[in-house]
Amino acid sequence: MKTLIGLEIHVELKTERKMFCDCKSSFGDEPNTNVCPVCLGHPGALPVINKEAIKQAIMAGLALHSNIAPVIKMDRKNYFYPDLSKGYQISQEDMPICEGGYVEIEVDGAKKQIGLIRAHIEEDTGKAKHMEDVTYMDYNRAGSPLIEIVTKPDISSPKEARAFVDKLRDILTGLEVSDCKMEEGSMRVDCNINIIDDDKKTAITEVKNIGSTRGVELSTEYEEKRHKELLARGETGQKETRRWDEAKLETILMRVKTTTADYRFQFDGDIPIFDISKEWVEQIKSSIPELPDERKERLRLSYDMDKYDADIIGSDKELSIYFEELVEDARDKKLVTNWVINEFLRRIKDEQMSLSELRFTIEDFKYLMELLIDKKINNNTAKKIFREMFEEGSSPDSIVKRDNLIQVQDESAIEAWVDEVIAANPSSIDDFNAGKDRALGFLVGQVMKLSRGKADPVTVNKLILEKIKK
Repeated sequence: MKTLIGLEIHVELKTERKMFCDCKSSFGDEPNTNVCPVCLGHPGALPVINKEAIKQAIMAGLALHSNIAPVIKMDRKNYFYPDLSKGYQISQEDMPICEGGYVEIEVDGAKKQIGLIRAHIEEDTGKAKHMEDVTYMDYNRAGSPLIEIVTKPDISSPKEARAFVDKLRDILTGLEVSDCKMEEGSMRVDCNINIIDDDKKTAITEVKNIGSTRGVELSTEYEEKRHKELLARGETGQKETRRWDEAKLETILMRVKTTTADYRFQFDGDIPIFDISKEWVEQIKSSIPELPDERKERLRLSYDMDKYDADIIGSDKELSIYFEELVEDARDKKLVTNWVINEFLRRIKDEQMSLSELRFTIEDFKYLMELLIDKKINNNTAKKIFREMFEEGSSPDSIVKRDNLIQVQDESAIEAWVDEVIAANPSSIDDFNAGKDRALGFLVGQVMKLSRGKADPVTVNKLILEKIKK
């Protein structure tokens, strides 16, 4: 039994203007304020192609290992729906800007290439807002430039489907051709899924309205289970379109596909055929920034990181830039890397903050790491300081001075605390000599408590062992 999943992903390009007019392409503006006769389809209004959108589509295609067409044309995809006020959508039928290509994903340690059929340019549609028994249309989004990326049915599990969307989003945001914010609709995913078992196979289901990468995995899990149950009953189902209900965590039937849609594609004579020269493609290729996989490998090699750490830091361009500035002059890069992975990112997640929202400067972070590297504070003290830096925005220098936190490394001073604790806890010495290793941890803890956390724990541990063995 084999699961076949293919994805159709609509990605809004990050241009200032729409695809065929000078209206602003942005999210969240007052409804119907970014519209004009061209994107509303008024008679006599002529479209003018947005060359920046073409450039961004080529850049995406190159990053996806696709072949770039030397010539492209735009076509009219005819269908009537309220979100298309002119009665057709400008798209590409038989001459897409990108053909072929692949995206490499990794699931459970295994790498796999997911083939692409094509990526073509089209304009976005308007957005319907349903209120009780009335539907309002906002055409601000109508005419915004999109690329639609279509995969081969190479995806064989829900986890692979999610990994593909995550990886594609990393690539496109790294290129800065899209922000890929699924919650705002700038990246929208449709899944096609069916099951093959020997000579039997279920009819393909298309799942729409998936608004998160989690939803991609859960919706395909749901459909995979439903299709397997169909085959178990000796049924194959029927071609249908379903939508993903995030609240109910299930797909819901929208319509049955009894016929193939006839969009009556025709060449749009209002938009001239567009030539893409090899020189322009090479120029765009040379401007492509470092991609996520390249960045992860460079970080791994440059900072002697393990693959896990490099994958986490390298998957986010902004985070990797921050990390490299943080460790640039650090004398113990491994320690700083561990702090970024285990403390910094944990607190970022807990506080639900972005890097731009940090209440402390990167210089403050560097200073805290220097204190730790120089053993002027211990790890637990550093964590307490770090928490206050996150919550209050206090500088580590001011916290250390205020609470007198500099670690005592004078062995004679530490020895006095050790002697006091040993004298007060003779039973713990007996426990340790009897093989109870936890007794040592108790004694170290008592010394740290007596010193108010300022004693160097390494020295404490060494002195206690020396005195016990005597």
